[in-house]
Amino acid sequence: MRSFLYAIAIGLVGAALLHIVIILSLPSFTGRDAYTRVQAFGEANRFFPLASEGNTLAPINDDPAMKTAVCTFSVENGPIRLFADGDVPFWSLAVYDEASNEVFSMNDRTSVSGALDTLIATPIQLIGIRKAVPAELEQSILVEMRGEEGYAVLRTFVPTQSRQEAATAFLADASCEAFTADQ
Repeated sequence: MRSFLYAIAIGLVGAALLHIVIILSLPSFTGRDAYTRVQAFGEANRFFPLASEGNTLAPINDDPAMKTAVCTFSVENGPIRLFADGDVPFWSLAVYDEASNEVFSMNDRTSVSGALDTLIATPIQLIGIRKAVPAELEQSILVEMRGEEGYAVLRTFVPTQSRQEAATAFLADASCEAFTADQ
């Protein structure tokens, strides 16, 4: 009887672990993980704003007090520079790898001069850049990314309707481009 109860307990623990593994791996099997969904928004190296509830053609932004834009990128052929500047009360940036693990995050309070100016590169690319930092990167925040692909999420706070236009312009003017030393 004792071995029978032991076998049942082991079976239940094994079944629970199997269910947890299946549930956690489901997004990668369905193709509906965050990275795949962001890739479907449009071309790489360009911020795409998330829509409010009224526009069903674009992905939905579920927080009315925030405006959000996303950009997919690859650092395989060179670093990516993220830049945005504008008169918004608050902005934040989060950079994720292709497995949706957060690589880096910051906001306007932790940036240099309140503007978003970030360079994302592989460790090898950053070594070359740090040897001779180009003048245009002197105020930039350098971010090391171990993988080659990822996405960035840029959000800005819209406390009142009167700030809506400034927030929209901030996201529309944000850039997510391949960096070349002559920029």
